[in-house]
Amino acid sequence: MIDDIKNKAEERMKGVINSLNDNFATVRTGRASALILDRVKAEYYGTLTPINQMAAIKTPDAHTLVIEPWDKSALGSIDHAIQQANLGVAPNNDGSVIRLSFPPLTEERRKEFVKECRGYAEEARIAVRNARRDANSDVEKMVKNDNLPEDDQRRAEADIQKMTDSYIAKIDEHLKKKEAEVMEI
Repeated sequence: MIDDIKNKAEERMKGVINSLNDNFATVRTGRASALILDRVKAEYYGTLTPINQMAAIKTPDAHTLVIEPWDKSALGSIDHAIQQANLGVAPNNDGSVIRLSFPPLTEERRKEFVKECRGYAEEARIAVRNARRDANSDVEKMVKNDNLPEDDQRRAEADIQKMTDSYIAKIDEHLKKKEAEVMEI
């Protein structure tokens, strides 16, 4: 029973780390990455479709992305979706492919991206703490309803706290790595 509660909490915490990595992937670094387009969806035959499912995305050099749609009729909607996504780059549509040229980041812009990353990390920490809170309240309910000994409650809460601390340390580690990547020239 207590193991189920701990496993459930750990699954939630793993999900938080995965979500954090997804958020970090959308933050620009000094070089072009197809991951920046993961959340951009274009209208395609009346349905919002992720760009990476409509086109080949290539990086010919460190500062350029080339988007080559499999269906040329989707070029205009992809172009429009990228403009609406406010990625900080203007798409260059030549009629067959779209090029995104990422200019080198200024120091000020890098600091803005670091601030954004810190916000994502703080959201992740809060989500991990919420998972801890929920697990602890489930353990408390077991003590009240199932006459679980209080010693078991304290042990379970200590284990949950250790798990929480380790996941928060992982979040800090991911943040430190991403900050270094963003600030790298």
